[in-house]
Amino acid sequence: MLERARHIVVEGPIGAGKTSLAKRLSDRLGARLLLERPEDNPFLARFYQDMERWGLATQLSFLYQRIDLLAEISHGAQQHCVADFLLDKDPLFAELNLGHDELILYHRILAAMTPIEPPPVDLVVYLQARSETLIDRVRKRGLDAERSITEDYIGKVSDCYARYFYDFESAPLFIVDTDVLNPVDREEDFELLIERLGAMRGYREFFGYAA
Repeated sequence: MLERARHIVVEGPIGAGKTSLAKRLSDRLGARLLLERPEDNPFLARFYQDMERWGLATQLSFLYQRIDLLAEISHGAQQHCVADFLLDKDPLFAELNLGHDELILYHRILAAMTPIEPPPVDLVVYLQARSETLIDRVRKRGLDAERSITEDYIGKVSDCYARYFYDFESAPLFIVDTDVLNPVDREEDFELLIERLGAMRGYREFFGYAA
């Protein structure tokens, strides 16, 4: 699968390790790296302090950032690319964080935007973990903007991801249980991940053991 996949996306809830794994995959494959930049979202820290007030501004800022990033590879580029976001998943956070009227406005803005044509996604690596694991990782990395995140909120985000990917059929999906595997920090787990991705033949596979 890795040899054929030109556009790989690593996804998962906050604290799953998607950005770190995307970097490792990009280095291994010699692929272009396309990362979200939460530090460039001026509303994010305020959102975690007051989600109801800052939800729409935060959502739209991320939406335009993702579209701008994908526009960089939307003109027939043939190079390999590894990203840490899936544009089609953008409404997931909107539906979780926005009130009824703001959600309607968000969908109207999304529908009215000029469509881009990024390369099709060839493979999605979806990182799962329990909410206790995710909040522990968030606390350990100690980012100022994330200090107000609660385990309850991370649990809701994780549930939204699980429901989204339960019916996901837009690309081959490789699901990794990062409660038992750590391909970011453990070299043997990363090498095993590379081996399993290279041998992937089905449309959906689950990777939840290190043996």
